Amino acid sequence: MTRKVLVVGGGPAGSISATLLARAGLSVTLLERDRFPRYHIGESIAPSCRAIIDYAGVGEKIEARGYQVKRGILLRWGTEKDWAVDWREMFGEDIRSWQVDRADFDAVLLDHAASQGVEVIQQATVKEIHFTDGRAVAADWEHEGRVRRTDFDYVVDASGRAGLLSARQFKNRRRHDEFRNVAISAYYQGGTLLPRTPAGGINCISSPQGWYWVIPLKDDEYSVGFVTHQTQFQQRRPKFASLEEMFHGVVGESETVRDLVAGGTFRGPVRVEQDFSYVADEFCGPGYFMAGDAACFLDPLLSTGVHLAMYSGLLAAASINAIEHGDVTEPEAQGFYEALYRNAYHRAFSLVSGMYGKYQGRKHYFWLAQTLLREGSRTEEPDSAFGAIIAGLSDLQDATSGGGVAPALGLGEAAETARRRAADQQQPSGMTTAPMKIDPDDLYDAVSGLSLVTEDRLGIRRCV
Repeated sequence: MTRKVLVVGGGPAGSISATLLARAGLSVTLLERDRFPRYHIGESIAPSCRAIIDYAGVGEKIEARGYQVKRGILLRWGTEKDWAVDWREMFGEDIRSWQVDRADFDAVLLDHAASQGVEVIQQATVKEIHFTDGRAVAADWEHEGRVRRTDFDYVVDASGRAGLLSARQFKNRRRHDEFRNVAISAYYQGGTLLPRTPAGGINCISSPQGWYWVIPLKDDEYSVGFVTHQTQFQQRRPKFASLEEMFHGVVGESETVRDLVAGGTFRGPVRVEQDFSYVADEFCGPGYFMAGDAACFLDPLLSTGVHLAMYSGLLAAASINAIEHGDVTEPEAQGFYEALYRNAYHRAFSLVSGMYGKYQGRKHYFWLAQTLLREGSRTEEPDSAFGAIIAGLSDLQDATSGGGVAPALGLGEAAETARRRAADQQQPSGMTTAPMKIDPDDLYDAVSGLSLVTEDRLGIRRCV
């Protein structure tokens, strides 16, 4: 009998996991609360996403959309001069990504999932996940005024910041107080980027009260935003008659940003997002996996959101498929997922936290990035470690040889080790850069002795 998987949420995490599971032969239903296309912030995509997109068979469809190609990032940060991270110079011509229209991008991914055999139901709101003896077994959901119940063998909660399981049912999210931030943003037709910006790259510009982004999109459109702490935002908001007036006010405070948009035409609309960073106590359990923002969310400084979403979607699909093929036990798959996804989040969190010390200098940030890579993966080029992390490549490939592999542990121990490492604010083990592809040696977890496999079929293998 074909096993059934329910995916809640049609964003990148949900679409990728659903697509990969359907391609693996499982019966997959995806329930999406909204009707796509729908607006979503987060236009800047990491190169790691290209590997996952290609593996899911949607690469040609994404390339055909004509998005702005992105080659890196330039930061005007603290008191230092501009410094660029150019992936092409660091890693080769093929290391690139896009600046996208998320409404369109997400719709392409969701439509692709349907084309691969996923039953996609939009405007369907999941009310509750039911558990039997601690295992997730069914969901109540509403569609077109009718409440229904669907039984499943596994559920992937990709419900985003709404957090079906972590926020609503388990109530086990922990917020990071230092990142209780608010973003205010809008769009311009026309504009420019700072000199020395890698082709199509994002500009990140610090200020005493936060930081700005300037993102070039296709057809000479620019996304411009300002991120500041909630307290600062609340104190300043009453001084402006409208959000639009506030947006123009904060843009005008930065000579750099003001000059970059001077040649453009303001288009609006002005939007405000509360991007409070958080992490759930657990990312998975019997019968369920939390993917993307449903499990954790991070300040958008280094544009890691879509990477973490797709990365976790890939890991969730691999874990479920490995269980079904008997390659690993379910507790082992849970530990693999918990360790790898939590390490990826904590690596990005550690680097973003360091970046908020705006006056420490890029040498400090490069050093910090080096410490977030496993010792054997560090290079003589300290900027490469920083570039690999923000490109998502350090999560996609682990270069540790078989001789460096730790003995396999019980999965419960592996998951607990990952959670304890994050709770203690230790640095996660790292992974090195690699060619722009997914191959059989990517994603090795030294804690559990398990590795992702993508050739022949998606799954997990034992390395020891």
